[in-house]
This record gives sequence, C-alpha cells and structure tokens, in this order.
Amino acid sequence: MEVIELVGTIRERMQTLRCSGKRIGFVPTMGALHEGHLQLLRASAQENDVTVCSIFVNPTQFNNPDDYKLYPRTMEQDIALLESVGCDILFAPHAEEVYVQQPLLQFSFGPLETVMEGEHRPGHFNGVATIVGKLFHFVQPHRAYFGQKDLQQVAIVKQLVQTLSFDVELVRYPTIREADGLAMSSRNKRLDPEQRQIAPVLHHALQLAKEQLGQKPVYSIKATVEAYLAGTGQVELEYFEVADPDTLQPLQEVGPQQEVALCIAAFVGSVRLIDNILVNLNEG
Repeated sequence: MEVIELVGTIRERMQTLRCSGKRIGFVPTMGALHEGHLQLLRASAQENDVTVCSIFVNPTQFNNPDDYKLYPRTMEQDIALLESVGCDILFAPHAEEVYVQQPLLQFSFGPLETVMEGEHRPGHFNGVATIVGKLFHFVQPHRAYFGQKDLQQVAIVKQLVQTLSFDVELVRYPTIREADGLAMSSRNKRLDPEQRQIAPVLHHALQLAKEQLGQKPVYSIKATVEAYLAGTGQVELEYFEVADPDTLQPLQEVGPQQEVALCIAAFVGSVRLIDNILVNLNEG
C-alpha cells in the first residue's frame, strides 16, 4: 500500500490514475479504524480499480477542543488493517498541509443543520463540509463511501455534492454493530469496561422506540426513551428524534406506511455516542 502525506503528491497520483482510465473509490476517515470502515473499504475494492482511504482528524469539525485532543489515533494498527482489506493508497496529510490558512468560507445547509447534530454541535457541519470538499478536490474519486451511523453527515455531504456539482457518486452502507448491538465507532475505544457494558442501551432504546411506532404517539415514544435511559443512571441523553429519513426534520406524527429515522445521541460518562435506525412501517 502506498502512503502519501503531501497534497501535491496525492493530486498528481490521482490525476495520473484518472488519465489512465482507472475508477477510484474513496473512504474518508479520521482513523481508529473498525469493522464499519473495513466494510466500506471492501466494497470500494470490489467496485473500483483503485481504493483510497484518508486518515485525518479534522480540527475544524470539533466544537469541543478536549474531544479533538482525546480522539483516538492508532495509525500503526490502521495501516495494518488497510493492507488486510486491499486498500491501495492511504492519504494521511498533516493539518498544515490541509489548512494552509484558516478557512474563512462558511457553509449553510438550512434546516438540515439546525436539528440534532447541527443543533448540539455548532459549527460541526461547516467543518465537515470544508474537509470533505477539500478531500474530494484532492482525491477526485468516482465513488465515495460512508456509513449510515453518521446519517446526518451523509445528508450534509449529499447536499454539498449537489450544490457544488461534485462529479462523485455517494454510496451509503448500513451501520455495523457489535454482537450486543452497539454501533461500531472510533469513539468506542474511549469507553472504559463499565461504560462499554452500558453503551448498548442506546441501541436498545432505538429498538424500544421501533416497537412502539404506529402504536403510540411520537411524544409518548420520546418520553418512553427518555425514561428508559434515565433509569440506567449512567447515560445522559442529549437528543432522541423521530425524523423524516430524507430531510431529518423531526416528525410530530407518523403515518401507517411512513418511513422514519430514529436518531439518538447520548453521553456514556464523558464519551458522546450517536446511533440511528431506519424504519419502514409498510414492511412486515
């Protein structure tokens, strides 16, 4: 596997590959790789001639400086995992390469960034859009792969691609979970053993809400989830929403054949975790 750190080098390498007719698949990450990332990389390796993974802990999308400092960095292990799934190129730039100067451009995504992650993490999606836009320019992929766990982020990137006319196909894959239901996440590495035992309650809460969809009003479902998590005594709920799966706007009512997204964010100790499931009430 080729490891590239310089923006100029990755640009030249990608231009050469594109000119030779190679199809390029791209998986952008912040490292601390897990099976969810590997699923995306395997898919890219199957569907493209060349697979590129980026590892860059992006400072502009952290609204909490401590969260940025504590984000797990495991480059040696990550390189071994990338090689095991047939990744061709790792792009691992330093911050001064990516941000030659402090970015002044501000993105606005309208209602999409005023709810859930956007509401609770001001400036987060502006940072996401900035780095994804830069990476798309650097790597020039034909396809880019994202996981469903970051559902709102995928929606933001989709809007970015449409608005700025990036010539890239977005591919979204379902969330990969541990055996106990916990959504795989790089942040899971920060959980201590006791917190790790508690963390699957986020998924349990989503399943509880799913069972009540179509049977109880939304306000009652939200109250049930809040009470369930409060009963653990170890989880601080930030939000739980029943939302439209396309716009991610909160729903006050759910129709009998409606598709919905159940989205949650909570703190287990000092570690903030998110999760979601998509539900089609017309199925089953």
